[in-house]
Amino acid sequence: MTDMQKLYLLVPLAPLAGSIIAGLFGKAIGRTGAHVVTILGVLIAFVASVVIYQDVQAGNVFDGPVYTWMQSGNLSFEIGFLIDPLTVMMMLVVTFVSLMVHIYTIGYMHDDPGYQRFFSYISLFTFSMLMLVMSNNFLQLFFGWEAVGLVSYLLIGFWYERPTAIYANLKAFLVNRVGDLGFLLGIGLIAAYAGSLNYAEVFAQAEHLATLQMGETGWALITAICICLFIGAMGKSAQVPLHVWLPDSMEGPTPISALIHAATMVTAGIFMVARMSPLFELSDVALSFVLVIGATTALFMGFLGIVQNDIKRVVAYSTLSQLGYMTVALGVSAYSGAVFHLMTHAFFKALLFLAAGSVIIGMHHDQDMRNMGGLWKYMPITWFTSLLGSLALIGFPFFSGFYSKDSIIEAVHAATIPGAGYALFCVTLGVFVTAFYSFRMYFMVFHGQERFGKNHHDHHGDHDDEEPSSDHHHGLAPGQKPHETPWVVTAPLVLLAIPSVLIGYFTIDSMLFGGWFGNAIHVAANHVGLSQLEANFHGPAAMALHGLQTAPFWLALAGVALAWFFYIKRPDIPAAIQRRFQAVHTVLENKYYFDRFNEIVFAGGARLLGDGLWKVGDRALIDGAAVNGTARVIGWVAQITRLVQTGHLYQYAFAMIIGVFVLLTFWFNLG
Repeated sequence: MTDMQKLYLLVPLAPLAGSIIAGLFGKAIGRTGAHVVTILGVLIAFVASVVIYQDVQAGNVFDGPVYTWMQSGNLSFEIGFLIDPLTVMMMLVVTFVSLMVHIYTIGYMHDDPGYQRFFSYISLFTFSMLMLVMSNNFLQLFFGWEAVGLVSYLLIGFWYERPTAIYANLKAFLVNRVGDLGFLLGIGLIAAYAGSLNYAEVFAQAEHLATLQMGETGWALITAICICLFIGAMGKSAQVPLHVWLPDSMEGPTPISALIHAATMVTAGIFMVARMSPLFELSDVALSFVLVIGATTALFMGFLGIVQNDIKRVVAYSTLSQLGYMTVALGVSAYSGAVFHLMTHAFFKALLFLAAGSVIIGMHHDQDMRNMGGLWKYMPITWFTSLLGSLALIGFPFFSGFYSKDSIIEAVHAATIPGAGYALFCVTLGVFVTAFYSFRMYFMVFHGQERFGKNHHDHHGDHDDEEPSSDHHHGLAPGQKPHETPWVVTAPLVLLAIPSVLIGYFTIDSMLFGGWFGNAIHVAANHVGLSQLEANFHGPAAMALHGLQTAPFWLALAGVALAWFFYIKRPDIPAAIQRRFQAVHTVLENKYYFDRFNEIVFAGGARLLGDGLWKVGDRALIDGAAVNGTARVIGWVAQITRLVQTGHLYQYAFAMIIGVFVLLTFWFNLG
């Protein structure tokens, strides 16, 4: 094993070692020891990722096994790494954002009794995601895929004393199992027809797989494989209708909300489809399916962000919407655009979540935006970094989100694949919706009238408390003022704000048009992708200046202006609109009734089936017939038998004589 291969191993194993030490020896090393070993592990992974990035930039890539777990015929089950530009970009994003979250957690979870356990979990989460993105085969991909799901279950339900947290983590676990079933079926089809689980070997057979059908069904095999794989992505990356778990994941502490929504888990599906581009490019049906699902998620999840009053849930629905944009890019073969938006989104979304957590700390764990207002004077660092993150989110020119989001909209505009017209409508209108709910949150939290330090009985129950203890005081008491958070909270905000502003400007040329991804991403010759945007690209500055003249910019500006008018100038108007359109508001408040439908159809059906199996199978057949029925038969036989058991010797002798007589008679008759 070469020195560079040892470095590859160090990237995932360093966070794993920190997780094991903090988890098993947390009491022995104490709170300080727990955060030191885990932060050190992630820091080592980040530094190693930077070194590997430089090596990849020099033209060195790696694709090979590290350990063979099992051999079954010609099918090999291996642990292996694929280190190329796509992988190393994900490694840098995951390790950097995770490092910021680890540092932030020191301040945020300072007084939590599960301090060591939380650090162990988030390091394990980082290890799982790194194993996923570094894999060179479907076995390891599936291991990382399931591992991030398992650890997310532990983190969302971290405050297990709260019934809502237990409900949320169980919901996330079950919904992801639905998607994972499709994912597993896709991997099974690949193993059955390609005879390999190695990416390179499967991609080499892609053209052949495209000519096959699934048995006698007449279905194109490649379409079935891609749709099954994408169903897995729908679960992990929270696409309609498998999105319902993501808003409820806010039940976990804010650091894990940032980690799940920014750099891990939800980006796994986007990364996986981009990695599988040699397969998806061979099925226009699968691409159209991806496109329509992504467009629906991008627009309709954005609408839900408008009616949220919990600060974390607004950011959560913005994640759903932005994941929809990434999925739309995948559907129009703009894979590099999707991954580019994944990268920029990771920074500004982590920034917005951690800023929301900073606000929650300053507000004494009150998350209701209706109890805030005017915080910019008391929390200047949080205020300014939140502004930068919001501008990046809405795609304001020169900010990182502008370059990635505008590239996606241009790619959709140029696409000719079925569903492109619907997708263009959704992503264009989504710009206005994103700007409106983002700056609705910004103005309600940081500007306008100060609404804290008062009694807000009417708002109780509209948001979930961030602390596990129900008797903990939430919100500022009368006369109390908010305060800026400690440096361990604000330093990550500043460090994340820098790439949120700059990274798009400095990387768009190489990532989208410079062939930086190389052979890691494949686009078929008959698909437009980003080729039309590339032909008109004259540098990031020119693109931003041109963006000032385009419809998305004016839609974003209109969204910001309308949010200012509604929530600063005339705060009475939103309430009047709500009364006027109560039916629409009810639908949005109930999240299009997806949860209600799932509760009635799937959960209700499962309960009905369970009751049937219990009453018929368990009570009637097993307990009634098999157990109690056997006992009754034995009792009935015993009751008959006892009639001849009198205890009189002469009766027994007479019975024996009769028996011998019958036996002899029978014997002689046979003879």
